[in-house]
Amino acid sequence: MGQVNDLDTFRALLTPEGAGLLDSLRDYDPAQELAVATRLRRTYAPELVSAALAQARLRQRAVAKFGADDAYRMFFTPNGVEQSTRASVAAYRARVFAAQGVRGVADLCCGIGGDALALARAGISVLAVDRDELTAEVARANAAALGLAELIEVRCADVTDVDTSGWDAVFVDPARRGGRGRIFDPEAYSPPLSWAVGAALKAPFAALKIAPGIPHESVPPEAEAEWISDGGDVKEAVLWFGGTGTRTPGSVRATLLPGEATLWTPAPLPAPPVGPVGRYLHEPDGAVIRAHLVAEIVAECDGRLVDETIAYVTSDEPYTSPFTTAYEITDELPFNMKKLKALLRERGVGVLTVKKRGSAVEPEELRRKMKLQGRASATVFLTRVAGAPTMLVGRPVPRG
Repeated sequence: MGQVNDLDTFRALLTPEGAGLLDSLRDYDPAQELAVATRLRRTYAPELVSAALAQARLRQRAVAKFGADDAYRMFFTPNGVEQSTRASVAAYRARVFAAQGVRGVADLCCGIGGDALALARAGISVLAVDRDELTAEVARANAAALGLAELIEVRCADVTDVDTSGWDAVFVDPARRGGRGRIFDPEAYSPPLSWAVGAALKAPFAALKIAPGIPHESVPPEAEAEWISDGGDVKEAVLWFGGTGTRTPGSVRATLLPGEATLWTPAPLPAPPVGPVGRYLHEPDGAVIRAHLVAEIVAECDGRLVDETIAYVTSDEPYTSPFTTAYEITDELPFNMKKLKALLRERGVGVLTVKKRGSAVEPEELRRKMKLQGRASATVFLTRVAGAPTMLVGRPVPRG
């Protein structure tokens, strides 16, 4: 992987020689790395070549999160690419801070600076703190690379030693990965969630980034909990403290990017009714499911769940919402591969989308067994209806 984690070698990438070498690798093909490295080592020191190649690979990976324009100017560590906030989510959160009138944020556990960059672009001054010296150096380099150094002060320190009393707001992104992978216990975060909550409660306004799988009982009563999805994928959860407007203690929110559609309630509804499959099936966005707001969808569409443990909503009348994807159901079958295969052959289905909740069958396995032929398309849901393994066949309802 090269000398990605060596501070002195990283600093060499910031010199004119290192920067020129890195720029020359923007379009390089990692499959040709041996040949490229051999050629470059005739001109550059081997350590610099290794570091540049490793950084070039990280930049290519980072394009998905930061976009090409920023990613190819920024610097990364392997953990930084993996754990940093997606730029679209960071920009959304920065807009929330700005809407609260925040002028300065203490960004604790700043990592490579993804959130600090978004905050600065929103016109907010940032104190970015990380205890790892290399990570802090990378964050400092990113602020300079994107022309935001005047708004971002990077400090290498333990966040528990930092005085945040002079700042309008606090943002904490505790480390949720350890040597053995993801950490699921919020008190095993670094720093622990309880410390982060304490820091948040001292500030006029604050946000804590947490894993989307956090148990709802771990959400402190002083916070609003928000789950955020981007392009249909759940990216993170945020705990908000203080401020004005609808960011109120005990409330729950699901936000869908890029459109910023928000489903909010001061208190979730009780468990929704369960009943037979109707003409339409509605698949809630993952953020809605994580926020436990499926009952709100059921109430809005005058529907019901197909099973008390499955987040599929059904209704007799059409219903469209940014928070759901709707399907018209044509067939309901007990789980039976042969019957499904016969039905699909009869309909001339050659393109099959397989979705599942509450089923152990793998979509690729099912598609392979169907031996599809034809020009028609269909969607099959492998799920449970009133506890019984069931196959629902249908087609997407176009959004109006």
